[in-house]
Formats: sequence, structure tokens, C-alpha cells
Amino acid sequence: MDESIAEMFDIEDKAAVMDEIMTRYGQEILQLVYSYVHNKEIAEDLTQDIFVKCYQSLHTYKGQAKLRTWLWRIAMNHCKDYVKSWYHKKVTVTEREPGAAVEKESGVEQTVIRNEEDHVLAEAVMNLPIQYREVIYLFYFEELPIKEIASCIEVKENTVKTRLRRAKELLKEELEE
Repeated sequence: MDESIAEMFDIEDKAAVMDEIMTRYGQEILQLVYSYVHNKEIAEDLTQDIFVKCYQSLHTYKGQAKLRTWLWRIAMNHCKDYVKSWYHKKVTVTEREPGAAVEKESGVEQTVIRNEEDHVLAEAVMNLPIQYREVIYLFYFEELPIKEIASCIEVKENTVKTRLRRAKELLKEELEE
């Protein structure tokens, strides 16, 4: 898609371009946002906001970085702004509404089958400070190379390596307890 994005701009059909971008990267962005906010509903709202920003800024994409990197930078900056915001610090959002539906039988079976170690590891990653969580997420879950991670979070490659090493140390300490 990165090569054809320039061709899509020539057509001037921003809606078609955004549809393709949302189809291709929507789930990845949602997962990234969730890693910042730990709440499904807020993550969905922020993901929508991110794609609105992307739509409004589509004309600024110059092709110097991969489209994915450009989109991730928008998403991470938006998440960081949200996490620093008054709303995030002062408003508490509950996960479940009163009287939420009881889990389906297959959900109970899946819960029993679920691997406890994966749950513990995921929880440990989610409890890391954001600067470490984002590099772990991008490196291990999204399998981005260090160079691209550095571009996404706008730091030097050595900083990414240091944060990865420190994040691993923190995870090791957490999991050994």
C-alpha cells in the first residue's frame, strides 16, 4: 500500500485512501491504543479520533517514512496527549455496566483453557511505564525493527535498545516475585 498511496493521492479520493488505511491498520492501532489506556471503550474512541486526525492530515504525508510509521506516530502522540490530559487523570470510566450479560458457555470454557502464564506476562507488560511498554509492544508484538521504532517514538536507536533492555529487566523482576 505504501507505494500506491501516492497514486491514490493523485486520484484525490481521500475517503478511499482512508478506507484502505483503516482496513489495513485499524486493528493494530486499536491494540496500540489499548496498551496505553487499558480500557476497550476509550481505546475505540481514541482510535476513531486518530483516524480523524489522519484524514485531516493526509495531505501532510510526504512519503519520507512508511505510511505505517507515520500513522503510528500520530497514534502514539495522541495517546500520550490523552494520558497527560485532565480528563484521563480525573474521570474514572468503569469497564462494565450494571447488569451486564453473563458470559456465554463457550466463554467460560475458553477462560478455563486460557494459559495463565500468558495472562501474567501480559499484565506485567501492561504495568510497565509507558516508555518501556511502547518499545516492548512495538518490538515483540508488532515485530518492528529498532530503526522503525526509533522513528515512531522519535528517539535514537540506542535509546530504544536501552529501553528494551530496561523493560526486560523490569519484567524479569516483576515475574520473579
